[in-house]
Amino acid sequence: MNYFVVGTNDMPAAINFYNALFEHTPFTQTYATDRMTFWQAEDPDAAFAVAIPFNQEVATNGNGTMLGFNVGSADEVTRLYHKALALGGSCEGEPKQRGPKFSAYIRDLDKNKLVFGD
Repeated sequence: MNYFVVGTNDMPAAINFYNALFEHTPFTQTYATDRMTFWQAEDPDAAFAVAIPFNQEVATNGNGTMLGFNVGSADEVTRLYHKALALGGSCEGEPKQRGPKFSAYIRDLDKNKLVFGD
């Protein structure tokens, strides 16, 4: 997979959330239009974006949809989990060992579900 996009109903709030969440990670904001904002890691093919839906209807989160970020360590999983909560995100699963992965689950301001894994 080379990129993924989540919808938002409040682009300025989403940009602030993800700019703050991605501090001290490889993801940096690289491009923005009036409808879409992108963050990329060192690999130019790995991108994340928030977008106002093209059809101009309300953005909704997908039931059963989840986006995963491999963040490299249990410490980084825990840090990003707490950072997301401090930014107004909500808990969907506290940091802990789950099978072979240490992971944590959050929802962003638009209720999109994210997982951070080691």
